[in-house]
Amino acid sequence: MATAALKASDGFSNPMPSLVVVIGYAIAFYFLALVLKTIPVGVAYAIWSGMGIVLITLVAVVAFGQKPDLAAIIGMLLIISGVVVIHTFSKSVEG
Repeated sequence: MATAALKASDGFSNPMPSLVVVIGYAIAFYFLALVLKTIPVGVAYAIWSGMGIVLITLVAVVAFGQKPDLAAIIGMLLIISGVVVIHTFSKSVEG
């Protein structure tokens, strides 16, 4: 939500979306900090950033009518595959 609001904030010149950005990122970093209590920072950040890319792309398609091309879709499928591999096989995630 915060990243989508970042576009709508128009360089922080629009107050309401700007507020959503600040509050949204504060909440996101709070929860990231909680996750870091049990998952190594590299793994947590890889999952967080990778899934963020995929989720914000879905928001962009729905909210802004932006359509990813085939290369972007393949790349996101590879990101999702990487997250699945980490969750399924990595002993780092067990905390």
